[in-house]
Amino acid sequence: METINIKAYTSNSQQIEAIKAFMKALNIKFEVANDSTYDPVFVKKIKNSQKQANEGKTVKIDLDDIWK
Repeated sequence: METINIKAYTSNSQQIEAIKAFMKALNIKFEVANDSTYDPVFVKKIKNSQKQANEGKTVKIDLDDIWK
């Protein structure tokens, strides 16, 4: 058995499912790896902050008050 690495840059989950179906149809064992260079805890914090900003849960500080 030979192992190869393939990166597929998909734009939606339907493309991922199509690739999985193709591999299964050819009886090729495979695994899907979601490589990320960021710590999952950090990513969760950022997504939470984005959600709070979208909900308007932010604090506005005037530029003159930053250094007080």
